[in-house]
Amino acid sequence: MIAVIDEDLPRKLDETLKKLGWEIKDIRDFGLRGKSDKEIIGFAKECKAVLFSSDRDFLNILKYPPKEYYGIVVINFPNEVSTEFLIKEIEKDLVEISLEDFKGNLIIIEPGKIRIRR
Repeated sequence: MIAVIDEDLPRKLDETLKKLGWEIKDIRDFGLRGKSDKEIIGFAKECKAVLFSSDRDFLNILKYPPKEYYGIVVINFPNEVSTEFLIKEIEKDLVEISLEDFKGNLIIIEPGKIRIRR
């Protein structure tokens, strides 16, 4: 599967997802740093990729209906959490989610919890 990583997530997530078999497209490598949410999610759709972001705007299913995209994953952790803890938690959670759960769904990863809005 292909993942588009938003600029608000650590680069270390790229490595973790690659380890899990994902192809990575980090928006910082495509000249999209600072672009609007609409442009970011449009890029993910164009790439047929799951968007990974911590931008809470993507939780708005009226504005970004999950069925219109290849999947949206919102990482919702407090800012005070270390990068190492964040990456470890995301990796642990991702192995529990089947690939079919991504397509057309909104997945919210929080400390100790995964929610999937179908």
